[in-house]
Amino acid sequence: MTATENGLTASDQPGWWKPGHGNPPAESLEKAMQQIAQPLYLVSKDGDLVAESSGSAALGDSCQEAGTFPLIAHATPVLPVFLGDPGFCAELGIRYPYIAGSMAKGISSALMAEELGRAGMLGFFGAAGLPLDEVEEALDRLKTSLGDTPYGFNLIHSPQEPDLEETLVSLYIRKSVRLIEASAFLALTLNLVRYRTHGICRLPDGKIHTPNRIIAKVSREELAASFFSPPPEKFLNELVAKGEITEEQAELAATIPMAQYVTAEADSGGHTDNRPALALFPTIHSLACRMEKEFGYDCRLRVGLGGGIATPASAAAAFAMGAAYIMTGSVNQACIESGTSDAVRQMLTETRQADVTMAPAADMFEMGVTVQVLKRGTMFPMRAAKLYDLYRTCASIENIPVPEREKLEKSLFLASLEDIWKDTRAYFIKRDPKQVERAERDPKHRMALVFRWYLGQSAHWAKDGTADRKMDYQVWAGPSMGAFNEWVAGSFLAHAEQRKVVTVAKNILYGAAVLARAAMLRSQGVQLPAEAVKIPPMQEAELKEYF
Repeated sequence: MTATENGLTASDQPGWWKPGHGNPPAESLEKAMQQIAQPLYLVSKDGDLVAESSGSAALGDSCQEAGTFPLIAHATPVLPVFLGDPGFCAELGIRYPYIAGSMAKGISSALMAEELGRAGMLGFFGAAGLPLDEVEEALDRLKTSLGDTPYGFNLIHSPQEPDLEETLVSLYIRKSVRLIEASAFLALTLNLVRYRTHGICRLPDGKIHTPNRIIAKVSREELAASFFSPPPEKFLNELVAKGEITEEQAELAATIPMAQYVTAEADSGGHTDNRPALALFPTIHSLACRMEKEFGYDCRLRVGLGGGIATPASAAAAFAMGAAYIMTGSVNQACIESGTSDAVRQMLTETRQADVTMAPAADMFEMGVTVQVLKRGTMFPMRAAKLYDLYRTCASIENIPVPEREKLEKSLFLASLEDIWKDTRAYFIKRDPKQVERAERDPKHRMALVFRWYLGQSAHWAKDGTADRKMDYQVWAGPSMGAFNEWVAGSFLAHAEQRKVVTVAKNILYGAAVLARAAMLRSQGVQLPAEAVKIPPMQEAELKEYF
């Protein structure tokens, strides 16, 4: 590669490079790019551009002296620890700006949180959709295994089952869970405010201490504004009236944000509005800057990006836009530590970007809310959509046309709808008796609960690897899964059994650091050959010096 081929002239030269004592021989540009802990100097020697990682550089025309060479461009070291916002990492007690978001039913498992925590990252346990005793079991496990090492638990919005949300918050408060990920919320709730304000106090130095912190996952500007604002006064007054907080605590709570950290959730697996990251993140980031000044908080409002993050390129783009951290999701489900089945992990290795679609959500079925799922190798999306169409057009199970009902019982439920209702009723008698009371008054609600049985079970069949129900697997995934598979094709990470969550995370962060250096060179007019920015996955041992 020559300076002429790059279109660079002497006027583009920013300074001079001087070899060091015993300077090692120049390396290929590709190798020099990958040595992210070393500076990179592009030097002109006899008309050729040579990559150097040692020596010294000085900027300015006046720096020329004997033995120096024209410096065409340079890139500083970029280590993964310096990506994102170091302040965010310091506040949470993690080393790297990398979070594995929660996936329901324990798919983002306790083991995953343990592995990430020990590697200096953060993992959330996917508590949504699990019985309370299983959540408590995972909570006790992480408290014992990780101690003070950071981890978090998920709190998903449950508009159809508010008592469940209240019970889970009570558990988190009782067990001193200090960090939750609030996901799928349509608006703030009393229980969310109760969690955030529990234990709030003023320290001897005058600062307000809020032991419970929230990372809110949102995809809409108005919801981000709610989380960046102080808790609503009506909820604070209600908590005071219930004796949950004191009037003094309510006054303190009126001066803090509901969530100091917000993840802008772009096109992702599971609950998603399919928002484009390039439009969503800058909007919410700008909102955070504006509201931080508006309310005069004594803390920073920080914004991360999730949805579509599964490759070095997507991570580098997030950090380039100013993301305080990145959050991964779909790709983690494909890792061996996830709480899903080997069958699902294998399906995910074969996923391409177009192999996902939207389907009705079990937890917000009646509202018409959808989730993004895998469509390759399963009939779940089509069958779930059929159930929602019947729910919209029929007043009750008895109102379903006989041919349609027989088809459902034969192909989806493999039992009569009355038998399914008996099982569903027994389930809700234990979980949420109010649902049964309502269903026995309202035939349409009874139909909704029966249809939700299929949507709920389909996720369990996938998670458990139930072989005879493979065509009904509900697998939450976004297009990032296909992007990841394209990146790792031909490497050891192409195989399901090789995908370890920390190995994947380190490769994504390392690759983002390489691409950050590439951006520095491009901003100085350097046209990089494709091989210089090709970042094949590496084993953890090869990455050890950077982590």
